[in-house]
Amino acid sequence: MEGFFRIVDEAYSHYEENLNLLERALDLSSRELNDAKAKVTKASAEVNEKNSDLLSSIHYARLIQEAILPSEDRFRNVIPDSFVFHSPRDIVSGDFYWLQEYEGKVLIAAVDCTGHGVPGAFMSIIGNNALNAAVREEGLTTPSLILDYLNETVSDTLRQKTDDTMGIKDGMDIALINLDLGNRTLEYSGAYNPLYIIREGHLLETKGDKFPIGISIDDRLRKFTNHRMEVRTGDVIYIFSDGYPDQFGGSMGKKFKYDNFRSLLFEAHRLPCKEQCALVKERFHQWRGDLMQLDDTLLIGLRIP
Repeated sequence: MEGFFRIVDEAYSHYEENLNLLERALDLSSRELNDAKAKVTKASAEVNEKNSDLLSSIHYARLIQEAILPSEDRFRNVIPDSFVFHSPRDIVSGDFYWLQEYEGKVLIAAVDCTGHGVPGAFMSIIGNNALNAAVREEGLTTPSLILDYLNETVSDTLRQKTDDTMGIKDGMDIALINLDLGNRTLEYSGAYNPLYIIREGHLLETKGDKFPIGISIDDRLRKFTNHRMEVRTGDVIYIFSDGYPDQFGGSMGKKFKYDNFRSLLFEAHRLPCKEQCALVKERFHQWRGDLMQLDDTLLIGLRIP
């Protein structure tokens, strides 16, 4: 029996030692876990603070961008029956619109910069400044010459080269019109984005050149085409970015597409422009439904008095 009890005593002794080791290990693990939790909590608070600061900066950037854009009141003062539907995908937008009066003419542009969000917003400031300089400093009013100037300025600003390692490969698509109501004429030039005119039940499309503002030196050497046409009282003019027709939605989750877009404009064009804006906005959100907005969206409409 002595051998049995000796074995039991040794086993119990080892049990106590192991139990003490386990308790110390648990205590150590608990302290390490608390330390880790404290570090995670601190890191999370720092990330939240940085995110809050970043979000505040982006919201302030939106105020700056909105201050640069012409107000709807200014549009209506220049063209009483007009509207702007502008729906950024993010807080700030890569699409922007531009309005300038010069020597009795009205210049209007719908511009779609590469990207969206903050990068697109930076591009929009470059584009807005270049358009203002083209008219105010260079005295240009012919749309094609303005686009040539914009193309050169954007390429120079972004130091764009043929070498893929140099410069920033971003640019813009644009539709730009010069409206001379005194002479009843309209001039248009575009980089990809077209001009639509609805007249007496017919939709007339004038297409832009198939190269963008900026991007490469090859495009920089090209010259934009200028289109000149007469306008009539009651003509409804539309310029826009590709955000609306490219938006996914509907029961099948497919793109809205240009055929549906043209049909919508044809349906809306007889309404006063304020009601047109409400209609295209409502249809856009109905189509998108719960899907994410794909891109910035811009549509400008105006009726010739």
